[in-house]
Amino acid sequence: MKMDRRAVLAAGLTGGLAVSQAAVAQVPALPPPPTPAAVDPDAPAWPSREVYRIWPGKQPGALANLPTPNPTMNGRSGRRQLWIRGVAHAELHVFRPAFPDGSSLMSIPGGGYGFVSVQNEGLAVAQHFNALGTTVFVLVYRLPREGWSTPHLVAIQDAQRAMRFIRARATDFRIDPARLGVLGFSAGGHLASDLVVSHADSLYPPVDAADQLSAKPAFAGLVYPVTSLISPSGDRRMSGMLMPGLPDTILLARSPVQRVTADGPPSFLVHAFDDPLVPMEHSLDWIAASRAAKRPVEAHLVATGGHGFGLGLPKDSSGSAWPDLFGRWIRKNGG
Repeated sequence: MKMDRRAVLAAGLTGGLAVSQAAVAQVPALPPPPTPAAVDPDAPAWPSREVYRIWPGKQPGALANLPTPNPTMNGRSGRRQLWIRGVAHAELHVFRPAFPDGSSLMSIPGGGYGFVSVQNEGLAVAQHFNALGTTVFVLVYRLPREGWSTPHLVAIQDAQRAMRFIRARATDFRIDPARLGVLGFSAGGHLASDLVVSHADSLYPPVDAADQLSAKPAFAGLVYPVTSLISPSGDRRMSGMLMPGLPDTILLARSPVQRVTADGPPSFLVHAFDDPLVPMEHSLDWIAASRAAKRPVEAHLVATGGHGFGLGLPKDSSGSAWPDLFGRWIRKNGG
């Protein structure tokens, strides 16, 4: 089955801002089932009906040859997931609720910076939070190992730019720009927490008026997040997986837990004690850093769940309620 993206042109930005972008290319055919919409007519489909390239021209760090888009179905039988590799252009996929209340979040899927898990940690997020009145933007960010001149910066550049892009179009999206937060999973949790501490860093030359706006999230949800690329004990497991071969100075700079400050947004964490991939200490260290900085933090630490459960913990698990708890929490903490 062939699915076409509908290229959407940016216009009428808040305060007269203008952002231009190229049309979005077609998505290659995918093996069935392409998305949850194949079996659930109410589920959002991929790609979304409203897609934006966030950079109007050449992206920072782009070389002559861009990656080749490669969406594939992966995962165990019965839990096949749509993964995106070959991200040639950073994109926002917009999912609008029937009855928007002005709140919004940018969902940042994980994938170890080797792919973007848009189904489990993007489409499911959109379906759940759209029902609560929240507009959801799923970020497909560039991957460090796919041929960029500054591999350690491309994802955080995309996250910063995406937040500014959304705020520039707040009126069109029918959102309150002050109520825009972020929700990140695993490596996407690293990127979300990096955005929390690096939102004001000058990481790319401004490209248009949108870059005058803040990239700071109003709130941050971090689900089984990677918050450190190099631990105080010298553990480099996460750096080897996510950004291999970088010197300690860069690893420390891209380790968000080391930079939590008093002006950061409130955060909400979810993590399983039996996570075999990202140790619970990543969340515990973030909690400790937030408390030391006197920043609001809420955490839901569950006994079982492993890694990569997204919104799909078993219904008889106490942790399965975290999406609803997060939905209520954001409305008291900036959303």
